[in-house]
Amino acid sequence: MDERRGRLRALGDLLRRLRREAGLTGKDLAVRAQVAQPTISRIETGQLLPTPETVERLVAALGLDGAGQAELDALLLRLREEVSQLKGGLAGREAANSARLRTGRQLACFQAAVIPALLQTAEYARLALAVGRDVEAGDVAKAAAVRVEAQAVLFDAGREFSLVLTEGAVRTWPGPPSLMLAQLDRLAQVSTLSHVALGVVPWSVQVPTFPLHGFTIYDGTVSVVESLTGDLTLTDPAELAAHLQTFEAFAGVAVYGDELRELLRTIADDYRELVKRLEK
Repeated sequence: MDERRGRLRALGDLLRRLRREAGLTGKDLAVRAQVAQPTISRIETGQLLPTPETVERLVAALGLDGAGQAELDALLLRLREEVSQLKGGLAGREAANSARLRTGRQLACFQAAVIPALLQTAEYARLALAVGRDVEAGDVAKAAAVRVEAQAVLFDAGREFSLVLTEGAVRTWPGPPSLMLAQLDRLAQVSTLSHVALGVVPWSVQVPTFPLHGFTIYDGTVSVVESLTGDLTLTDPAELAAHLQTFEAFAGVAVYGDELRELLRTIADDYRELVKRLEK
């Protein structure tokens, strides 16, 4: 992992040098390559491995000769080999999500059927990754551990998190209903963080639009939709605008703060009654 970080930094240093040799600022290169300026910054600071499409755009924008492109390709080849080794199974997928979290500063997440990964307890995460899937127990355990470890970013006050759930997501339990009591406690605790806006849309409120799927928007430039087989990454401005509009619509009818915590207590009471009924 340390070697990979070192190569990412080397890639960033190389791009910065090539950009300066071309007489371009980061903004100039972003405009020429038609990529977001934060993307250039993250690559140059060793925080982001660019996609093949982004690399092609950067090569064209920089007007690289054969030697310059070969130097860039050599670094990228080794990095992609290392990343491909991480992408096996659920654990690799969670590692990629964790890397995306570490590089982002602003996150907006909407979920209608599941607790967001950032807020899941370890047991909920394990079940959310395993239920209904043909996966190995070892892979699930590793993936859940990566997911929970990535939650450390929640306590970085320099970041901004906005998360909105429907009450349906809070009332959907992937295992014994008793596990949801710990999950509800987790939600209540996170809701007290000043840089985290956590809201739940009560079932008693008419939804502003139909929640066909959940999504997570990173820094306003990428929206990720999780599916059963992989993640769909959207960058088209029109798609991003639609997701942001949907997020804001649900955020506008959600409850927060003390009202949220009172709703969570009511739901917890219902889970306790459910546990009693199931034990009879």
